[in-house]
Amino acid sequence: MAQAADSAPTMRIQYQSRLYELPYTLVRSSRKSYAVSIDPDSGITVRVPMRTTQKEIDRLLVEKRIWIIKHYLEMQKRLAEIPHSDLTDTQRAALEKRYIDAAREYIPKRVAYYHRFTGGSYRRITIRDQKTRWGSCSGTGTLSFNWRLMLAPPAILDYVVVHELCHLTYMNHSADFWEMVSSVFPDCRAARKWLKDHGHELRL
Repeated sequence: MAQAADSAPTMRIQYQSRLYELPYTLVRSSRKSYAVSIDPDSGITVRVPMRTTQKEIDRLLVEKRIWIIKHYLEMQKRLAEIPHSDLTDTQRAALEKRYIDAAREYIPKRVAYYHRFTGGSYRRITIRDQKTRWGSCSGTGTLSFNWRLMLAPPAILDYVVVHELCHLTYMNHSADFWEMVSSVFPDCRAARKWLKDHGHELRL
């Protein structure tokens, strides 16, 4: 899917007697719907169909302004609560390499274990440092996982493994997909909530 990101636009939101000027990334693609997401790594991302006008984008941001500012402030609060790391860049790079190496050994074992229950066919497994995803499944059968899952409780990592394996059967988030996920991993809702609440903490 072709995507084009516009450079550093900003939105202005008046909230509780204060004016916020928030930068965001605008991504145009062949999608048919609009979406706004807020992530600790990538910040605010606005995704729109390719031919969306600026007037339509401005209208969307006005409609979503309360949701945006509340989630933005919540994210800022969470980031402020993360303990400061005293690691040097060299130490952090060395530690990350250890976790990546461990992920390359451990995650394929969990994939092999759950693959017995999900079926489907995958071509290879890659370990990545994805900014906004914990895992992904490509149309060609490549399963990708974020090495930071090694910092999460084992059950959370297992949930992501099951989630991506189920995409080998359903390349969507339909009711059938979620039924399959929950049949293999019954605590999927709790795992999803944990990632939403604590995923930003999975960093060195």
